[in-house]
Amino acid sequence: MSIENLPESWVVWNEEPNGRCILAYRPDVFDTRQFPPECMPTLYLTQGTPNRPPQERRATDSWYFEFFLEPEVALPRTPRFSSRDEALEAAVALADEFDRGEVDYRSWYQVPREAYLDKLDELTGRTE
Repeated sequence: MSIENLPESWVVWNEEPNGRCILAYRPDVFDTRQFPPECMPTLYLTQGTPNRPPQERRATDSWYFEFFLEPEVALPRTPRFSSRDEALEAAVALADEFDRGEVDYRSWYQVPREAYLDKLDELTGRTE
């Protein structure tokens, strides 16, 4: 699976050659009218450990991605990959799982936002 296999509901928001890549879910829905843009599900692919200063990230060959439902709500694990291609492939696979409703994002919340989560359920076809 590669970026060419990204589900139609996901877009490449930003991609640096051989560097960081940001994938965004349904920007047409997270447009300030229906839902706030900061709540747009987003996958961030970076070199080096996330949450480290940029100069320290490049000191490693490891690649990571983080999946955010909104700024303070992220997938509870941060996979580590030996190459950008491997990390991008895994991120696209997760985007595909999310798109098919196979990701249990409700469990990521301590204080659920029901209207938002109900809309994600509708968009992804997820049933409980």
